[in-house]
Amino acid sequence: MRALTALSALLLLAYPLAVYYGLSRWGIGVIGGVFAVLFILRIVAGSNTKLKELKYIAWLSGGAGITLTLLATLFREHGWFTFYPVIVSTLMFVLFFSSLWQKQTLIERLARLQDPNLPQSGVQYTRTVTKVWCGYFVINGSIALYTCFLPLSIWTLYNGLISYLLAGCLFAIEWLVRLRVQKKSNLK
Repeated sequence: MRALTALSALLLLAYPLAVYYGLSRWGIGVIGGVFAVLFILRIVAGSNTKLKELKYIAWLSGGAGITLTLLATLFREHGWFTFYPVIVSTLMFVLFFSSLWQKQTLIERLARLQDPNLPQSGVQYTRTVTKVWCGYFVINGSIALYTCFLPLSIWTLYNGLISYLLAGCLFAIEWLVRLRVQKKSNLK
């Protein structure tokens, strides 16, 4: 089942490129069928995750993807496909933001998988990182929404490359900051 989860994640990462190239080569009907299968795969694969929040995200994003695919196919309008990254950013924002009101943030729970005895400084750090990711999802979702009303090539460039580069940069910066924070707290 891990292979299924990895496959669905990889295929959905390529979603913007698949929209762009699929529409120009095969049309809405074929690409709609392919996406319907991918989103069903997403729901099935997500049903086996251990964190209930990630399970809900898989169900909701898969269901939203199926809905957008049906609308695009029914109305023969590719613009419906472009709203999927907006939905994903919104769901991720809700997931991270709602965890700020829980005893442990999502990032804290993930950190505790590596270090079950996370010190209080680590708890505070994970809460801050959660807030940073919330900000990223708001900005990314807003830009993704804006690109829905631009030419498909610009939508594809942002949602299929730039947004991933920005998320990767945020991951890298956070990792470097985390190393520095860990080193600093070990010296004390």
